[in-house]
Amino acid sequence: MQSGVRVCAPTAAVLSLFCRGCLSRVQSLPGRSFSFLPRQMSRWNSRDTCSPPPPQENPRVLITGGLGQLGVGLAQILRKQYGRENVILSDIKKPPPHVFSSGPFVYADVLDYKLLRELIVNNRITWLVHYSALLSAVGEANVALARKINITGLHNVLDLAVENCLRLFVPSTIGAFGPSSPRDPAPDLCVQRPRTIYGVSKVHGELMGEYLHHKYGLDFRCLRYPGVISVNTAPGGGTTDYAVQIFHDALSTGHHECYLRPDTRLPMMHISDCHRATVEFMQAPECQLSLRTYNIAAMSFTPEEVAQEIRKHLPHLKVTYNPDSVRQTIADSWPVRFDDSNARRDWGWAPAFGLEELVSDMLRLIREKRTNEGLPVS
Repeated sequence: MQSGVRVCAPTAAVLSLFCRGCLSRVQSLPGRSFSFLPRQMSRWNSRDTCSPPPPQENPRVLITGGLGQLGVGLAQILRKQYGRENVILSDIKKPPPHVFSSGPFVYADVLDYKLLRELIVNNRITWLVHYSALLSAVGEANVALARKINITGLHNVLDLAVENCLRLFVPSTIGAFGPSSPRDPAPDLCVQRPRTIYGVSKVHGELMGEYLHHKYGLDFRCLRYPGVISVNTAPGGGTTDYAVQIFHDALSTGHHECYLRPDTRLPMMHISDCHRATVEFMQAPECQLSLRTYNIAAMSFTPEEVAQEIRKHLPHLKVTYNPDSVRQTIADSWPVRFDDSNARRDWGWAPAFGLEELVSDMLRLIREKRTNEGLPVS
């Protein structure tokens, strides 16, 4: 146990790990039919002590939107801990062969409530990781679709999590803040008021999850991710994607055109830290959590700063700047740093990668990837 992390003291009532959250106040949500038994548990603001869970089976995990940047890597980590067959990856796209052969994969459209319900019931799901979403820049280009996936799809997942007493993880984002939010640093609790449909949908998710936790005892957990930097997935329409593309360009053409100004500072994180934070947070005893949504932080840099660090390895890198008005406006409304002191105190969060370590690791991995694919390395 890390220093400063609160310890859960035993009490007489031993609660189940996976069904701690079905309060007796539950009534059927509009348009939904519930079949679980109610039980009386009032926990909010009374978590100074709680009992450790009794021995349990490994969790049964369903990951939606699993073929995006984060799902495959998280599934690999969880399968190592809980078993290959206990973690089911899902998406609406056909998986590549290495993903299909690595463990269970199913088709799942988050807009299809009946299909999701069948998957959860038939596979005895106990944890649900909801990664399905349209990101910031893509969402602004198709607001109607973003509203449908990011909000309607979320409602389906929330209702099913309440109905089936699931532990539910829904990521939030740096994009959940807006121009009136504190920027340096942004705390966990403050004015948010984002200016993108992506950010609005994420704030909606944070508040709905907390509401259902208050009202029905849903074990809802949410982390606000900074920009996540990884090798294996191509940039997917996010405002921070330049911080992935610049590494590929440095090793391929030696030139990167950046769509943000050189002084645009944003919070960033290596994907390994992102995965580890998610797993540690999901595993944390509920009595350690003073919040349902936490910031997590690792580093904060500008395009020019990351370019300078890359030039320590590849001095020939040339970067030109051609700010895109949509993405620059989005970035200017976001915090430049996260305050993650609550995550560090409550459940022991601490990043492993700074900027120097991130750059070295990204260049090494991309160089290996290009070599294995028979591509030239600049």
